[in-house]
Amino acid sequence: MCMIEKDDKVLMIDRQHGDFRGFIPPGGKVDFPESFSDSAIREVKEETGLAINSLIYKGLYEYVNPHKQDRYMIFHYLTDDFEGELLAQPPEGELVWVDKKELHAIPMQDSVRRRIPYFFQDGTFEIHVEWDGIKDGEREVRIREL
Repeated sequence: MCMIEKDDKVLMIDRQHGDFRGFIPPGGKVDFPESFSDSAIREVKEETGLAINSLIYKGLYEYVNPHKQDRYMIFHYLTDDFEGELLAQPPEGELVWVDKKELHAIPMQDSVRRRIPYFFQDGTFEIHVEWDGIKDGEREVRIREL
């Protein structure tokens, strides 16, 4: 996931399909054997049309499900160094420059909202979430923010 800054705004995707609806920064899955940062660069290009540079590593969000012995990790980057034009027909949803002061007011999933402030704080972050997925529907049962 990569937060792209321009002036006092950030680029968000208004994703309105699948199970994950709401505003989200660009990002996606890592293709083996690429590095995490190379994946962020590729995903931003695919989803927005922008070529990004000078990534700053901001932190890690992970969830684990002990019952399924499953772990999912999301690496977070920040940049204000980019070039190119936004895609006219982006694949994941409308691309919107959102004022940082308005991020709290736009619809997004709780897990994304929890991470937003950490992009703009000094240092790095780690958020560890334990999920309970025994029954239908999973829920967060323990969250640890460092």
